[in-house]
Amino acid sequence: MALLNFRKREAAAPRGASAEVEAFLQGYSIEVMPRTAEKVEDFRALLPEGTRVYIAHIDGTPIEDMVATAKRLSSDGFQVMPHFPARIIRDKAMLGDWIARYQGEADVRQALVLAGGVSEPHGDFDSSMQLLETGLFGDAGFTRLHVAGHPEGNRDIDPDGGMANVTDALRWKQRFRDSSDAQMALATQFAFDADPIIAWADSLREAGIDIPVHIGIAGPAKLQTLIKFAIACGVGPSLKVLQKRAMDVSKLLLPYEPTEVIAKLAAHKAAHPDFNIENVHFFPLGGIKTNANWAIENGGNAARPADITAEKAKA
Repeated sequence: MALLNFRKREAAAPRGASAEVEAFLQGYSIEVMPRTAEKVEDFRALLPEGTRVYIAHIDGTPIEDMVATAKRLSSDGFQVMPHFPARIIRDKAMLGDWIARYQGEADVRQALVLAGGVSEPHGDFDSSMQLLETGLFGDAGFTRLHVAGHPEGNRDIDPDGGMANVTDALRWKQRFRDSSDAQMALATQFAFDADPIIAWADSLREAGIDIPVHIGIAGPAKLQTLIKFAIACGVGPSLKVLQKRAMDVSKLLLPYEPTEVIAKLAAHKAAHPDFNIENVHFFPLGGIKTNANWAIENGGNAARPADITAEKAKA
């Protein structure tokens, strides 16, 4: 697919962003849903050329809407990464059909493979590992496969609140990565405190897991909105950051911005270049435009050159 007719987006000057933050934000990714994408007139006016855009597949969303969104974003020159939630995919035939549609209509070669948010599987699959084991992604020539990471654990996987089962699953994914031609990364749930994120990332390395991390960050939003999503998504100890903010009357009505958590992670990355967080992945809970503008204002004005080069080479 040729990347043609890009409209130049006017980059706003970073509002005092440090060089560390600016470097940390380069190559960030962002998530959309078909119904939210419909409200965006022109993504090229908001996002850097070549940005990776995940398309969240919520249970009940028709695959036709997912593919149409993927086609639009791909045509605009973005790297498209749709979700493949195992628990809403009935069987191998449905998985193969989705892959074929994305490839045939939107030239997709990337996927986020995850269990999904529903409690009861709709069919044969319960986990991302089962989807990967089908071999269909490899057969279709997918060049990049991301899987889920959980810096603060996941009680669906570890009901006791620990990390044992999550870590075992990551070791399986590491072995799969080592035997696959696809590039892999961990795309994580969002968190609000840098310290638990850093401790988790370091613990992966200690456990022998060196899959790069694309850390989930909630974009600017009203405090009430973030608390609602955080509770629904099972965010752990870092939820205290929001609860503490809610107790401060002077901040209660102000929108939350991820400035502090980004700054601390960026400073840690600058001081420890081998830190395994490779990219920032934004959850635009306060709106795509709001999140994109915040990223621009804080120095996130460009996709990494290697990302654009790889996408153009694919074309």
